Amino acid sequence: MRKGCSKFFLEDERQFERWNDSAIKSLKAEFKLFKDVVVLSLMHPWERDARLLKKALKKGPPHYNVIVEIACTRSSDQLLGARKAYHSLFDRSIEEDLASHVKGSERKLLVALVSAYRYEGPKEKEDAAKSEAKALLNAIKNNNGDHKKKAMEEDEVIWILTTRSKPHLKVVYEQYKKISAKTITEDLEVELLLKETVECLCTPQTYFTRVFDSALREDAKENAKKALTRLVATQEDVDLKGIAAKFEDKIKERVKGAYKDVLLGVLADDRK
Repeated sequence: MRKGCSKFFLEDERQFERWNDSAIKSLKAEFKLFKDVVVLSLMHPWERDARLLKKALKKGPPHYNVIVEIACTRSSDQLLGARKAYHSLFDRSIEEDLASHVKGSERKLLVALVSAYRYEGPKEKEDAAKSEAKALLNAIKNNNGDHKKKAMEEDEVIWILTTRSKPHLKVVYEQYKKISAKTITEDLEVELLLKETVECLCTPQTYFTRVFDSALREDAKENAKKALTRLVATQEDVDLKGIAAKFEDKIKERVKGAYKDVLLGVLADDRK
């Protein structure tokens, strides 16, 4: 085995073979990512999401994007299931924990997102979408000047993003672009959590592409790699065809071992 895995050993000036610390560190990281994706894949989706919500809440503001991701990319029934699982696992509601632990302007948005049970039919109301696009534009533009107020502090913004169906919100997104000459997300660069909310609801492929891109950089951070693991293990219903074509070569180049096989396998399944 030592001869077959020679890259894991170095010979020093005394002809003593010892661990190649760098290679072993990389191997440990690979095994951990593989373990995480397997564990997440084997859990019931409701329990998995409930545990991810709890973990994100414990870790604090830098991880609130996980709450947004789950609340905005799941169907109404899937999100309701996660809330039921949260009750059973932790003897509390996720809404209760969010309200008691999240401080500042994020609280209202996050509580409303996890509480949502959206209409999932194809109906859209273009006149309402135009009016709501104007309301969003006004709220976002008011985040300028001497008396700045975050868009996520506006009740109408919360109401639109947490009650409207995803097909309707996509029409709102397009109407906003027509009247602003920019997309909502381009105008929300300073409000990252709200920007990610809009992306997950209206242009999820943009959000998923950014997750892949961040995780597959040479200097990728640990949280970026975990985000990719979470995405691969939890987004069974997402069409990843475009992402597969764009990132397959990078995965082959920068990911190793069984974890690489999992990523390529998921992407191959999505291309069928």
